[in-house]
Amino acid sequence: MDGLRTTLSFFVDPIKYLVDLPSVLLDQIIDSATTYRTLKLENESLREEQLIHQTKLLKFAALEKENIRLRALLENSFKLGEQVLVAELLSVNMEPYEHIVVVNKGTRFGVHPQQPVLDANGVVGQVFRALPFSSEIMLITDPNHAIPVQVNRNGLLTIAVGSGQLNKLVLPYLPSNADIRPGDLLITSGLGGTFPQGYPVAVVDEFTSQPNKAFASITATPKALLDRNRELMIVWSKSIPVPFISKSVTSEAGSPVDAIK
Repeated sequence: MDGLRTTLSFFVDPIKYLVDLPSVLLDQIIDSATTYRTLKLENESLREEQLIHQTKLLKFAALEKENIRLRALLENSFKLGEQVLVAELLSVNMEPYEHIVVVNKGTRFGVHPQQPVLDANGVVGQVFRALPFSSEIMLITDPNHAIPVQVNRNGLLTIAVGSGQLNKLVLPYLPSNADIRPGDLLITSGLGGTFPQGYPVAVVDEFTSQPNKAFASITATPKALLDRNRELMIVWSKSIPVPFISKSVTSEAGSPVDAIK
């Protein structure tokens, strides 16, 4: 009977497999569905974690850039040799004929009108109005602002006046034969008593002689990044000390602040 049993197994075994096939397929489908659901939930969880990490990275990137800006301000404050107070920008008023920004330092920090204001690259403007908790800064591009400057190459003295455009100053009081050329660096001359001598102001970008007029048409681009600043330096002269500020004084954000000397 072994031979017969062997022969019959060729026909009976496939029937056994066919009988078990629905159960096996069902188990496989259930396993696949469970695996798919698990993978889907895991994928959603990973997506959420990725979004959270991306948000944190964006915050870290912003903090890194802020740290770079503050480091540049501090390094330049020591290079200047003046006493400075770092102030944060609160608001910007960029009307066509009025370039005013507001910072978070005022008279309680000793800020007063006509103090020079700089960023890490050059002169920004001067304190226009000081209030207890804030100050208004008039930018050098304001049409009502004028700053005594000199050409760093040869010492030529003149005045740079705001044009009403953030990327342009005008030098309206130089004759057509003046020794000034595109690329010349303009620095503060120290005349007038507001701005100490030697701060970068602008770079001459265009010189056009006007034969029928007494003065040439000269424009310059400010060195300061007037449209990208978040922190500014309010400058004290060496003869006037920065008022002492207790560590107990806090900023509007609640963090301790202090004058930087």
